[in-house]
Amino acid sequence: MKKKFIVLGVLFAVFGFTKMNAQILSDKAMGALGKGVSGFTFSDADAVALAKQSIDELDANNPVAPATDGYSIRLNRLFGKHISSEGVTLNYKVYLVKDINAFACADGSVRVFAGLMDVMDDNQLLAVIGHEIGHVVNHDTRDAIKAAYKKEALLDAASSQSGKMETLTASQLGQLGSAMIDSKHSRKQESEADLFSYNFMKKNGYDVNAVESAFRILQNLSQGADSSFITKMMSSHPDSGKRADDAKKRATKDGLYKEYVQQKIDNTAPVAAKATTKTVSKKTTAKKK
Repeated sequence: MKKKFIVLGVLFAVFGFTKMNAQILSDKAMGALGKGVSGFTFSDADAVALAKQSIDELDANNPVAPATDGYSIRLNRLFGKHISSEGVTLNYKVYLVKDINAFACADGSVRVFAGLMDVMDDNQLLAVIGHEIGHVVNHDTRDAIKAAYKKEALLDAASSQSGKMETLTASQLGQLGSAMIDSKHSRKQESEADLFSYNFMKKNGYDVNAVESAFRILQNLSQGADSSFITKMMSSHPDSGKRADDAKKRATKDGLYKEYVQQKIDNTAPVAAKATTKTVSKKTTAKKK
């Protein structure tokens, strides 16, 4: 049976991705929301714990690239040195799907789709994932999962009024993931993550012009055959062309701008060198009697 793919948040254009409509609020939940749940609290620790549960559910039900896969090798080569940023511990995995996307969770999990790695070189990929790291560091992912939980996970009015976070089943975690698809980051949050990406590139000595180039790729893709679908999916995001222009202005202001030329993209695993067996002959000398 083909595994169902659920994503916590759509941060970039997705191609060939079936939109899931989450209709998960029960009558009791609607009643609780109608009355207002003034006693409900949701701590930062709750957000991290729930994100961890959700990402574990996603990883268990989607094609995660093994460590020996070329995509994983490339991602670890690029981001192995960035497992911590601004005090946030990060972890990275690749989903072997053709969609062009990447997303981050409040627990520091970053998931990159193979489709994105197929169209962006190392510097462009650094720029995109730098953007995702920005969402985590800026607490956008924490705030998003809080909002989604409060809106979608109040499945029982009585437990909601208790002011405690419910323990969700695997099915409910999947439903929460579906709801998060529609809970996109605000334009302001996207712009701030773009700025974080640019500063991330500059701070770590990468080519900042790849930020503009990455957005140009998204802009060009959004004007292709799936443009109407992409326009709808990107409705709460700043225009890719404007984001590219903003990145170019930053690089020009810093005296760093030059037209970016895309480098070779290689997602293949390196060929292991064949072991050679060397025969060592031992010379023996006859002892004199």
